Amino acid sequence: MKQLANFDRVYFVGIGGIGMSALARYFHFRGKRVAGYDRVETALTKELNAEGIDIHYVDLGEALPSEFQDPTHTLVVYTPAIKELGELAFFRRSTFTILKRAEVLGALTQTYQGLCVAGTHGKTTTSSLLAHLLTESNEGCTAFLGGIATNFASNLVLHPSSPFAVIEADEFDRSFLQLSPFAAIVTAIDPDHLDIYGSEEAFVQGFRQFTMRIDPKGFCIQKEGLGLESLAVKKTYAIESNTADYSFINLRYENGFQLADLRINDHIMMGIALGLPGIHNAENALGCIALLHCLGFDIEKLKPALKGFKGVKRRFEYHLRTPELIYIDDYAHHPTEINALIASVRAIYPQKQITGIFQPHLFSRTQDFGPEFAQALSKLDRLFLLPIYPARELPIPGVNSEWLAELCSIANVIVVQPHELLTLLREQQTGVLLTIGAGDIDRVVGPLTDLLNIQIMNR
Repeated sequence: MKQLANFDRVYFVGIGGIGMSALARYFHFRGKRVAGYDRVETALTKELNAEGIDIHYVDLGEALPSEFQDPTHTLVVYTPAIKELGELAFFRRSTFTILKRAEVLGALTQTYQGLCVAGTHGKTTTSSLLAHLLTESNEGCTAFLGGIATNFASNLVLHPSSPFAVIEADEFDRSFLQLSPFAAIVTAIDPDHLDIYGSEEAFVQGFRQFTMRIDPKGFCIQKEGLGLESLAVKKTYAIESNTADYSFINLRYENGFQLADLRINDHIMMGIALGLPGIHNAENALGCIALLHCLGFDIEKLKPALKGFKGVKRRFEYHLRTPELIYIDDYAHHPTEINALIASVRAIYPQKQITGIFQPHLFSRTQDFGPEFAQALSKLDRLFLLPIYPARELPIPGVNSEWLAELCSIANVIVVQPHELLTLLREQQTGVLLTIGAGDIDRVVGPLTDLLNIQIMNR
């Protein structure tokens, strides 16, 4: 493969995706001419355009800008989420170098000390926190993130000289097997993407292959109990554990912050304040602490940065927080993530009624984990189910939100259309409201926040 540095132009097919846009920004920063296609205009594509990256929303086929029609100068990066496109067909008929996003990230990990974060849950928050801690330590890093980190207001972190690159290692389409990590954190291996892997065993085997790709001179940090083998040094972490190498004990809330005592082997460090609430976020922070401790960082010096982490857009993101009414938006789209979200909200607000608005993501995932979704969602007091977001899939007969509603054990569940939500919630003035999902449910967040604020003003 021709070296990435030898291309002076990079064209992205699916440039508006959160991972693709980070790469587009990276190459633009490196002085490459960058352009691309996406299906719809979004706030993110508008930002890219304002930064000097040309984007169009119509399939141009062979009628691409002339400056991107020379295979010797143009690298093509595409997302597997786009199956058929005239532009992509044109590139494939010609002699262009065409790479998946994961292949490009894989090439980049060979030029840095790659610190990769893998796992069914928590990848984005953990990788964003890791990038934040490295930045605040003055060591710095380049980071490719799967969400908009609030501390950076971006999905890309750049540093001119740091040897570290933080990379979110995505298991979808086995993409993480393209990476060559120096060290990695694995947060969870609950089965997912069975439409790709075919079975739970094949899914777990993918993670076994990933951890065997870690540099033998590096570190494999994994949540206790995963049992993944690696040629690298293995360390485990867990909450309230006597056997993990790293553990948070005595989790508690004081003055609005989640606190914990940190145990590293036999040493106890008291009163670590965390910027985000929730047991799952404590686990994410613990994984970062374990990795940085193995790399030689002084954890005591990282305490201010741990407290100052503001999270990631759509990961336990507060949009309203009053004594009577709280509104939180979260990206959770797997039963385990939903369980963790609701458990965290219950711990923080034990006396409040919790209403959830959930948009299932993918027909196949809903079919594969229907009973598990229903069990998790039934821990809410009230549930609104939106239609399934199809993403790359065609409908599966009999698999819909009405079917999922029937599996739920709570009586207060209703299937609604997005445009009905504002009417149904116009009287919501107390309790906790959650929007949950990975599709386009984020489109209702702004209007819903405005409605709730108006209702509070008119109380």
